[in-house]
Amino acid sequence: MLKLWRWYQRCLTVHPVKTQVISSGFLWGFGDVTAQYITHSTAKTRLLRLTETNKDGDADAKFKVNWKRVAITSMFGFGFVGPVGHFWYEGLDKFIKLKLRYVPKSTRFVAAKVAMDGLIFGPIDLLVFFTYMGYATGKNTAEVKEGLKRDFLPALALEGGAWPLLQIANFRYVPVQYQLLYVNIFCLVDSAFLSWVEQQKDAAWKQWFTSFQPLKERGGHGGV
Repeated sequence: MLKLWRWYQRCLTVHPVKTQVISSGFLWGFGDVTAQYITHSTAKTRLLRLTETNKDGDADAKFKVNWKRVAITSMFGFGFVGPVGHFWYEGLDKFIKLKLRYVPKSTRFVAAKVAMDGLIFGPIDLLVFFTYMGYATGKNTAEVKEGLKRDFLPALALEGGAWPLLQIANFRYVPVQYQLLYVNIFCLVDSAFLSWVEQQKDAAWKQWFTSFQPLKERGGHGGV
């Protein structure tokens, strides 16, 4: 592991963008495999509960990786998370140091980073992910918009409770040159989560979020 770590450090020093692009692609691909397995296991458990024996129906179906989906998700890591994430974190650090002139590692410095990351990069990342996944899997514009209405708000709400805490530790304790690595490691979990959210379709917990939309958007009449 020590040799692998040193090798990664050399790659990050010599080819920072290329290293982040490649590592992001592999991590997001692996995350999608994890999401597929979680979805499969959840569906299998539900089927077992609905059948008297696991020999009936598809309850015994074996897990098979959808490699096309893995490739599509990996390309999101290669094409967006890697390059955009690299320049975002580098640029964010420089902006707060040089423009806002906050003292590095101070409370205001960390708070500003967390706020900007959560309010700017977070929503954009989710918007691009769900839009890309929609078009890449063959959906038309109307279907992509419907998917965004269904998936964006639940994902934003759930991620909004976790990422700020992770980023506080990142911006406070992790050296700048390793902050991208820190983010990429947690992107493994994040990619699995987003892929899982996207695969949940019209799950009941998602409908709870969309229930707050105006009645006109939901096709309601509001008692008129």
